[in-house]
Amino acid sequence: MNSRVTMGLAAVLLLGAIFVGYWGLVLSRQPTVPVAQAPAAPITSVDKTIATAEDQTRQPVVVLIHDVQPFTPLTAADVAVEKLRNAPAGSLSSVDQAVGRKPWRHLSAGTWLNDESFEAGGALARMIHSDERALTVAVDEVIGAAGQLIPGDYVDVLLYLRQDASNLQQSAQIVVPAMRVLGVGDQYGLTNDGQPATPALSGDDKIKQDQRRVAARTVVLAVPEQLLSRMMLATQVGTLRLAVRSSDEQRLAKYWAGENQSPTHLDNANSQLFQFTQLALGSGPKAPSTGGGVRRAMEVIRGNQISQQTP
Repeated sequence: MNSRVTMGLAAVLLLGAIFVGYWGLVLSRQPTVPVAQAPAAPITSVDKTIATAEDQTRQPVVVLIHDVQPFTPLTAADVAVEKLRNAPAGSLSSVDQAVGRKPWRHLSAGTWLNDESFEAGGALARMIHSDERALTVAVDEVIGAAGQLIPGDYVDVLLYLRQDASNLQQSAQIVVPAMRVLGVGDQYGLTNDGQPATPALSGDDKIKQDQRRVAARTVVLAVPEQLLSRMMLATQVGTLRLAVRSSDEQRLAKYWAGENQSPTHLDNANSQLFQFTQLALGSGPKAPSTGGGVRRAMEVIRGNQISQQTP
């Protein structure tokens, strides 16, 4: 009895296995319905649209295609228009603005053009006024205010005269007050029209420029023309110091501008300075006369020698 039941169950399981296998075979042979795919986006059109949008935000700048010699009229073949994200201040934007004009100096390929490219005078000459002269002064960490000077500062130039055989009394005086700092090392400020005298730098180049400025050993000052000889003489006869003036003095830009107060400033500067012969020959200030019956000595100048003789 048990064997018959076992045989029956085995037959049922066999039939079930055959049915399941057949059903799986049927299902595997049914055709697969393809899944509808979205059409591919037009990548080329998107890129073109982005490029067009970026091109509209860029600004045209006229640049030189090759080197140009001084005083040679430019032609259309010498220049091209490039689109830049940030156009340099004052740059030309069309070829017609450059064709036919003569640059005053040699210009290299890749140079962007502006009106100053066709005007005489370098960046330094465009930083001073007609009644000023640019004069370079040697400085160190002490003279140059510990390396903290920057173009645009105003300084008083102090002169210290040591006591020696030819200078009987040491002295300190302000040689020229309120002089504008044009440049420190290779870093310069703005020209008279408010444009940077040198290209603006950023990133690592800006950091390196600031480091060179701190370690600079020369400073360029805008010296009033009438005080140029005095300034030059002061650099040779004693020790100089540059005293930085406060930025709160808002009228410093007009200190030597030829206005009504300019003669007063000049008179004040002269009153604080020893006589020219004393400064030139390194002698100290003379004691005031005591009056009475003492006869004043006559000053006799022979070349670079001064002697006192009593008549």
